[in-house]
Order: sequence, then structure tokens, then C-alpha cells
Amino acid sequence: MKIQAIMDRVIIRLDKAQEKSEGGIILADDIKENVRNIGVVESIGSDVKSVKVGDRVVFHAFDELPTLNNDPDLVVLRERGLMGVICDD
Repeated sequence: MKIQAIMDRVIIRLDKAQEKSEGGIILADDIKENVRNIGVVESIGSDVKSVKVGDRVVFHAFDELPTLNNDPDLVVLRERGLMGVICDD
């Protein structure tokens, strides 16, 4: 099932959970789920102006809205919950 975002909503496919911290510490399973706030935009609503499909973004994890998809790697949020676009420059 594919979900199309509407209005000011953004649908994001989360990056894979990190196995280790940047310092090399192995992360416990419950921490892995809590640090997933980076992903790729899969769909945007018609009112979204700051990102496009394919952008890699960081967002405020507490702004996530529930989805009907039951896909733990897919989140929906309003555009205002985005904190920035990650540039690989």
C-alpha cells in the first residue's frame, strides 16, 4: 500500500537504525528505535514548499503522526516538524 501525503504533510522513510554510536558503542534495541529521526522524503502534500521527494531530512521525532500502514520505517509529519535538509556537500 502506498500513501500519498496531502496539504502540509510529509511522508518519510526512516534510515536504518544505527547499530553503534559514532563513538563505537553498541546501541541497545530500545535506544535504536528512539534515535531514528533521519530519513528520505517519499511523498509531500501540495502545501509543502521547503522539501522535495528524495531529500534526506532530519526531523523532530515527537512531531510524528500515526500512520495506518503499520510500517515501522514510515512516518508522517507536518512540514513544520522538519528541522533541515541534509546536504552531502
